[in-house]
Amino acid sequence: MDVNLTNTPVPNANKALWEKGDFTRIAAAMRVSGEALVKSLGLKHGIRVLDLGCGDGTTAIPAAQAGANVLGVDIARNLVAAGNDRAKALQLSNICFEEGDASDLVNLEDREFDVVISIFGAMFAPRPGDVSKEMVRVTKPGGRIVMGNWIPGDPTLVAQILKISSAYSPPPPEGFVSPMTWGVEANVIERFEAAGIFPDNITCEKDTYTFNYPGAATHFLDQFRNFYGPTMNAFEAAAKTGRSEELQNELDLLFNRQNQARTNDITTIPASFLRVTVRVP
Repeated sequence: MDVNLTNTPVPNANKALWEKGDFTRIAAAMRVSGEALVKSLGLKHGIRVLDLGCGDGTTAIPAAQAGANVLGVDIARNLVAAGNDRAKALQLSNICFEEGDASDLVNLEDREFDVVISIFGAMFAPRPGDVSKEMVRVTKPGGRIVMGNWIPGDPTLVAQILKISSAYSPPPPEGFVSPMTWGVEANVIERFEAAGIFPDNITCEKDTYTFNYPGAATHFLDQFRNFYGPTMNAFEAAAKTGRSEELQNELDLLFNRQNQARTNDITTIPASFLRVTVRVP
């Protein structure tokens, strides 16, 4: 039996992953789509919104600009600080960011929010069953939950980045549940049904999120290599086996093939995701 005799807290691998790089570099390419997604939600002035796995506010800040009172929660301390800095610079008094784990929202009361949003955020949290229960718990009756989840095996950018990266990485620990399982409709329904939601109150549809980067696709890949935790880990693992160049070439081909910009000095890459909407009775 493995006993922690020193009472030292066990490191949270998820926290370490997202604090490892600087996801704000990636998020900068996601702003336009984040604003469009929030606009599609038709948020009413004055409602309470929770954004889980919010990063530095790609959807949380547009929600606040739409007039909602927003709490952004993320496990990464650096991203929480970056979000609060952005809110301050934009002089937004109706939003704040704080650290928290989507699997265990210990600081949040039951039935506290009108809308809970998690776009490519809570899907990466451990214990997906706990994630769905926590999202339902903190949502007011009559409220809704909106998730954006990458789809396993999808041919577009992010699913392929994660698929390629995993091929160069060590096998995950025992009991690990892939975040990509949130991109399967049957799993979504099963998890929310276990949290007390009838399937009729759950809708899933395929949607598109576009990355816009002011530079060549190869340079956009550099942002992922240097600042995106999963890709950073893949390159570190590949370096140990002498496969860094192989990984670089495979990803470079992916980024350039998927770039739909008309010129080579900018990057526009659409990526498919599963958009989940849950009505909480």
